[in-house]
Amino acid sequence: MKKTLFTLLIVLPTLLAAQNATIKIDLERSIGDIDPRIYGVFMEPIQFNGKRFGLPDSVQFNTLYGTLYDPSSPLADDNGFKKNYMEAMKELKITNMRWPGGNFLMGYNWQDGIGPKDQRPARINLAWGGIDNNHMGTDEWMALNKTIGSENVVCVNLGLGDIKDAVYWLEYCNYPGGTYYSDLRARNGHKEPYHVKLWDLGNEVDGYPWELGYKTAEDYVKTGREAAKAMKSVDSTIKLVASGSSYYEPTGIWVDWNRKVLEGLGDKIDYLSIHRYWERSDDYYAYMGQSAMDFEEKIKVPAAQIETARVKNGFKKPIYISVDEWGLMSRNTLSVLPVAQCFNSFLRHANVVKMANFTLLTSLLGSDTKKGTFKTPLFYIFKAFSNNCRGISVDTHVSCDTFNTPKFSDIPYLDVTTTYAKETNTVFINVVNRHKEKAITADMVTTSGNFAGKAEASLIAGASLNEVYEFDKQDQYVPVKKMVDTRGKQLTYTFPPHSFTQIKAGVITK
Repeated sequence: MKKTLFTLLIVLPTLLAAQNATIKIDLERSIGDIDPRIYGVFMEPIQFNGKRFGLPDSVQFNTLYGTLYDPSSPLADDNGFKKNYMEAMKELKITNMRWPGGNFLMGYNWQDGIGPKDQRPARINLAWGGIDNNHMGTDEWMALNKTIGSENVVCVNLGLGDIKDAVYWLEYCNYPGGTYYSDLRARNGHKEPYHVKLWDLGNEVDGYPWELGYKTAEDYVKTGREAAKAMKSVDSTIKLVASGSSYYEPTGIWVDWNRKVLEGLGDKIDYLSIHRYWERSDDYYAYMGQSAMDFEEKIKVPAAQIETARVKNGFKKPIYISVDEWGLMSRNTLSVLPVAQCFNSFLRHANVVKMANFTLLTSLLGSDTKKGTFKTPLFYIFKAFSNNCRGISVDTHVSCDTFNTPKFSDIPYLDVTTTYAKETNTVFINVVNRHKEKAITADMVTTSGNFAGKAEASLIAGASLNEVYEFDKQDQYVPVKKMVDTRGKQLTYTFPPHSFTQIKAGVITK
């Protein structure tokens, strides 16, 4: 008896450790419709010297001029945009682009960027340094979005600019004709209005340490209300995005900022903008897990504040979240997996996150200064979501081992979301294995209906976490596909360490 008990005590922990993780998918419990606008990008002219890229200081680099817009390039189309980027954005099915900034915007005068290019004034880029020749202006941004097939999201200058500038810009873009600025648009070769629906009321106005034209929440609310009133007088059909939190200093004033903006502007706006970039850390699990929980927090708290403001103030129309700046410099496997986790966060909160803009458009391709651009795992992760994850986001419960960080506990190693397209009866299961060294086997179970036929798994991983992506290795970055057997309500798959996998499966519903 004692020998049997001793054997059980030895074997039982091994059996428990060998248990598979479980992912339960409930197609009947919808989180919300996935708004295609979460697959947007952000773009502005940021000026860098070469030191940041390991080049001599004398080398200057701009994220827009010479990179995306370069009429002298053999890759340029008739509008001066490089075709490699245009083709990539079409492949990614980019839905919208927020422009012209960003910090750049808050010192920008839109009237400098219209009319004949040789007559446009060169200005100092007050936010990023360098000289902006203003050759990329309103009509060029419109042409860029038309080429890609994406929607314009225009951010007006409520920093160093004023409300009249914003109103005149809207008039230039949207008013049919018969007024000074609408007729000026026609004289510049664009008789028909652009019908821009989405307008941001400033950029990162809470950014005290860095933003041009910073305001207190109280002053921003006053300016924002008057701007909304005036702009709606020009075009009552537009949708407005208020400047929410971007400054996350230790005392948590970002929470108060959002509360004050929602209570003061909630009846005027359609979206609250949230900016959050992935937190850096030298510790793997803090970077992969704690930063993920932080990103979730920056969505969940504003979402709760929106609901509180709605109940408290009796707002009639819904207010959604626009995460219109997010991302990180994704140059290796370690820094690309957070992109998948950010998309998972958007899908987990599909009921409230209805727009998002990745920073920057030009970051979605790798670039070699001598050999050109190439597709990295970042491109393929973005494509996996933007091309496949449409329809509805459905409830997904994960039971797996967890880990702790100094700030958060019980973080699951598997980060999972599921989307369901009713038209095709197809689910896409998006899984990030955050474990640094161990593969995790999981049983995926649908609680309603059965899986149909074989599933297809697409894997994006890297043997090395820190190896920088290279032009000559681009063929290695294409997702590896594998067919997976299903058994009624269940399929089983082993997710490699530090990897992203997307599983496509047909379902037969009840």
